[in-house]
Amino acid sequence: MTEQTAGPAWVSFTTDYGLADGFVAACHGVLARLAPQTRILDVTHQVPPQAVTAGAAVLAQTVPYLPQAVHLVVVDPGVGTTRRGVVVAAEQGLLVGPDNGVLLPAAEALGGIRAAVELTEPQWWLPQVSQTFHGRDIFAPVAAWLARGIAPQRLGPPVPVSELLRPPEPECTVDGDAVRAEVVTIDHFGNLQLALPAERSPHRPGTRLRLHAGPVTAEARMATTFADVAAGECLVLADSAGQLAVAVNGGSAAERLGAGRGLLVQLEPAAT
Repeated sequence: MTEQTAGPAWVSFTTDYGLADGFVAACHGVLARLAPQTRILDVTHQVPPQAVTAGAAVLAQTVPYLPQAVHLVVVDPGVGTTRRGVVVAAEQGLLVGPDNGVLLPAAEALGGIRAAVELTEPQWWLPQVSQTFHGRDIFAPVAAWLARGIAPQRLGPPVPVSELLRPPEPECTVDGDAVRAEVVTIDHFGNLQLALPAERSPHRPGTRLRLHAGPVTAEARMATTFADVAAGECLVLADSAGQLAVAVNGGSAAERLGAGRGLLVQLEPAAT
C-alpha cells in the first residue's frame, strides 16, 4: 500500500445495525466530524443480525456500481474479542471492518486484494472505545481518516493476504438436472437468492420444476421475468446479481415456502 495524496470522496456504509436505534447515526456523526467533506453512501443497515455471509454477498454484489470509496462494513458478531480489525486495499477501493470474512468478496469484486493491515494504532480511533461498538469507536474513525488521505500502513502492521478470513462457503451442488443450493439472502420482496450462479443452472426457461424447501414442496417454473408465470405462482430465475433466485409473482417466496436464510432448496424437473 502506497502513500495517498488524497482520499476518496465517498464512504460507503454497510451494517446489520437496523434503523430502530441510534447506531447508524452515531457512526454517521463520527464520519461527519472527522471528515466533513466526505459524502456517505448507505448500502444497507438491514443485513440480518450477525449474518456475515449475507453481508458479504450484499456488499460484493453492490460495490461494482459504487464510486471510488472507502467501504465501511460492520457485521461483527465477534466484537470485543480477539478478532482483528483490518483495512483491506483492493485494486479499486479500501475496505474497513472486522477480519471475519465480510470484506473479502467485495475486495475481490473491486479488482482483487492488494494488501491488508491490522488496526492496532489507537491514535486513529476515538479516545474511549466500547467493547460492544467498534463500528463507532474504531472502524468509523479509521474510515474517516482514510477518506482524508492517510496512508493505510500508518494504521498498523501488515497482514498477509493469505491469513485474512473468508466467509463460510454456502452449500451448492448440481448433480445432473438436480440442484441443491443454500438460501444466501432474502430481499425486501421475499425473493430467495440461492448460492448458485444462474449460468450453472441445468434448467432452461419454461422448464416445470418441483421445489423442496425444508418440509415444503411446491411447483415452480424456470423463468426469465416475474410475469412469465401467473400472479401468485412460484418461479425460479436469474436475479439482478446473476444468481439463481426463487420468487413468487406478486408475492413473497419467503412467506410462501416458510424459508429463511441458510435453508437448503432443492430443484428438480417436475414429473410429466
